[in-house]
Amino acid sequence: MDALHRHRSLYKGTTPPWKEAYRKRCVDRLKNSRSRLLEKYRQVGEGQQRHAGSFLVQEVMEEEWTALQSQDRGLPPPWGADGIGQLFGAMKEYDELAVLEEIQQELMSYELSIINEYERNQQFEEKYISSMVEGMEEEEMQIICPICHMYNLNINSHFISCLCGLYINTRQRNVTPEVLRCLLESRVSEHMEDCLHNPVFSIAANTDGSPNLMISCKACDYLSVVL
Repeated sequence: MDALHRHRSLYKGTTPPWKEAYRKRCVDRLKNSRSRLLEKYRQVGEGQQRHAGSFLVQEVMEEEWTALQSQDRGLPPPWGADGIGQLFGAMKEYDELAVLEEIQQELMSYELSIINEYERNQQFEEKYISSMVEGMEEEEMQIICPICHMYNLNINSHFISCLCGLYINTRQRNVTPEVLRCLLESRVSEHMEDCLHNPVFSIAANTDGSPNLMISCKACDYLSVVL
């Protein structure tokens, strides 16, 4: 057994005092960097996304170690040119190398879960938009009601209605099926930029008592007027 293995066996089961503070800081930073993570993910070319490895984990670990080391000078210095491997090599006490690897794996798993949920919701968005626009019949686009998801909307120059009870006065607003489709797609896409949960549509009264079509999400408090 070499010196490293003898040393790690000696301190097996011992937790470095900085572990939980560092782990929590890394997890919180990764959670708060979800938008930046997804932006990086989208920027990676198609076909390479699944083979790109981690997108933000090393950056998060480097930044949080730098912040933690500034508070505790007893810790090894921040990463250098060799990145995370340099810090791993500097670990001498306790089972610190295993702890760093454990935190790294946890962060990579959490990052992957964010990406997987994003992909599922992208698929939902595509299916949802496709379900709203069923096709063209005599040059008139048919749009599924976003509230009941059962009936086609009746859209004319005076109002939008549905058999489920939806009714919105659109007189003098020039709302065509194409205009409504674009509004729905725009709001759904806007919400999905920052949130991975599915939004819902509802009717709410305006200040003058007239109904508005709204889109909202309880998970992120998103709220916007569609029409």
